[in-house]
Amino acid sequence: MKHLYTRLSLLTAVFLLPLASLYAGNPDRQGEAGAYELLMNPWARSAGLHSMPVSMVRGVEAMRLNVAGLSRINKLEVQVGHAIYLQGTDLGMNALGVATKMGKNGALGISLMALDFGDIRETTVDQPEGTGATFSPSFFNLGIGYAYTFENKISVGFALRAVSQSISNLSAFGFAVDAGVQYVTGEQDNFKFGIALRNIGTRMKFSGEGLATPVNIPGGNYELTLEQRSASFELPSMLNIGVSYDFLIGDKNRVTALGNFTSHSFSRDQIGGGVEYALNEMFMLRAGYKLDVGDFPEAQAPVYTGLSAGASLDVPISRENKDLRLGIDYAYRATKIWQGTHNVSVRINL
Repeated sequence: MKHLYTRLSLLTAVFLLPLASLYAGNPDRQGEAGAYELLMNPWARSAGLHSMPVSMVRGVEAMRLNVAGLSRINKLEVQVGHAIYLQGTDLGMNALGVATKMGKNGALGISLMALDFGDIRETTVDQPEGTGATFSPSFFNLGIGYAYTFENKISVGFALRAVSQSISNLSAFGFAVDAGVQYVTGEQDNFKFGIALRNIGTRMKFSGEGLATPVNIPGGNYELTLEQRSASFELPSMLNIGVSYDFLIGDKNRVTALGNFTSHSFSRDQIGGGVEYALNEMFMLRAGYKLDVGDFPEAQAPVYTGLSAGASLDVPISRENKDLRLGIDYAYRATKIWQGTHNVSVRINL
């Protein structure tokens, strides 16, 4: 039976890697994709490691990094998250997620993330100083995922995500699919390995009344309304491969080292690593560093410097039920301009 699970994990990995190669790209395609909010992480616990814990992420946050970790929860997890994205841009991220067990080894999860642009002043060609009105774009994505764990060793998961972008007179809509595998081994389940393929989906295209333009007909006394063409765009597909190892020191201390490689279809590949320290699995500190691979001009340098850090407090809130826990997470990612990205999450586990 053990060999059966091992073969299943290898088959799943073999299935994911060729799919990734179909969407693999190079830096020359940088900027050609859209819906980049799919790459944003609203959850503080994984953001403190720069979204690299693909091998060890679990619960609601797994739907953002590696959906295979969705099944590694006790019974129920509810989490809310908020992020100040690139402080100074007045752009925020809000997220809500719920994960629940389905049977002994399966789990079902639902997550919603939306961007908050605030109120933007409306301007036109005739009124460049503003019309006196404001608008706020609506960018959100809703995902549903399922994962199953085989004998606590191999987890396999899939997720479907709806992606929507709109303003009052323009909108675009698409679907994306995620798939992932996690493998756990070692005498005390110390070693973890994960592969996740994300954002493989349909092309998106804007449509609506905002593309209609009145045109004066030469030599005539009337106007015609013509619709401008809108180019379609692809989703920012990516492949993550991560490993981690837990160093257990006594009964209360854990130090986890992790590494991660990310292959982007429409930007440069990334590599990085991080460390997490846990005291009795109640208080955690973490830090990570991630960098883009290859040489590139300063104009194409990433906005993040590569540094990230975070902390978590995870405590039981019931004497009778030790599995009922409250967690509070914080993360900070440094940037070259603006004042960095701040994440805060609150979760309840049953």
